[in-house]
Amino acid sequence: MKYHNRCLLFISGFWLTLIFSGCAAVKETGKGFLGVSTQILEEKRPQAMKKSFILDFDYVYSKVKEILTQTNNPVYIYAQDPQAKMLAVYLSANDTTPVGIFFTAQPQNETLVEVSSPSVYAQEELAARIFTALEALVSANTQGEKIDAQEETDTKAEFGDQ
Repeated sequence: MKYHNRCLLFISGFWLTLIFSGCAAVKETGKGFLGVSTQILEEKRPQAMKKSFILDFDYVYSKVKEILTQTNNPVYIYAQDPQAKMLAVYLSANDTTPVGIFFTAQPQNETLVEVSSPSVYAQEELAARIFTALEALVSANTQGEKIDAQEETDTKAEFGDQ
């Protein structure tokens, strides 16, 4: 009988905690338990390394994913949310230092890229990798016009590239 009472007490306590803490806290706790929480990355965002690029938002988002997965040292993307405009990655499958990459569309077809992490090394490592590659894309656009994902698709279709 004592075991039954303990179980009831535990279940009641669980539900009361769930009700009073709110769904968002429970959701974030579950993400933390599964190892996919992005809360620390969002908390470190004010200290993020930031840089704006004269590139279309959608183009930058897709190119950053390419840059991170096609290098000699690919990262492991553990959370991506185009609506929240962020990618959460680990430095590698073996190094689970979290790094957040946030994207903000700005006027004049610019995109702000922010790289945050609780680790200064990880933040600087990925920021350098991303910023260098995006700067090369801007430099490749010799006429200073925007590089737009839709224009790139139209050009590929026009010339038969896939």
